[in-house]
Amino acid sequence: MALFEQVSKDIVVAMKAKDKVALEALRNIKKYFIEAKTAPGASDELSDDAAMKILAKLAKQGKDTATLYAEQGRQDLADAELAQVEVISRYLPKQLTAEELEAELKNIIAQVGASDAKDMGKVMGVATKQLAGKADGKAISALVKQLLS
Repeated sequence: MALFEQVSKDIVVAMKAKDKVALEALRNIKKYFIEAKTAPGASDELSDDAAMKILAKLAKQGKDTATLYAEQGRQDLADAELAQVEVISRYLPKQLTAEELEAELKNIIAQVGASDAKDMGKVMGVATKQLAGKADGKAISALVKQLLS
């Protein structure tokens, strides 16, 4: 089942369960999915890859927003934002641990034949495609830089 249909079904489940947090998060996800489907040049289809990118972006934005709220002393808003991120995270693939990420990146570096920091672009191109949704771009970049230096 495509992610779009899964989210639509889960909205109905959240309505029946009267789960306000999940319902709000799922409606927000569906809104972004519909915007992507109806964007100029879109084919009225949303692939699961495109949906995953949207979900990863929403999760990252939610975490960043929660951090800002916490820094400003609004823990109530931060908790609400993190609750929505939790709902979004149900649809994302399991995130790699630091050790798993390092092992994956070492394989990619060997695959590409990178030897120093000049080859970082080649490694990042492959890594961002292979690890999309499984690890944060900043974490990938920092670890690649560390491994190549």
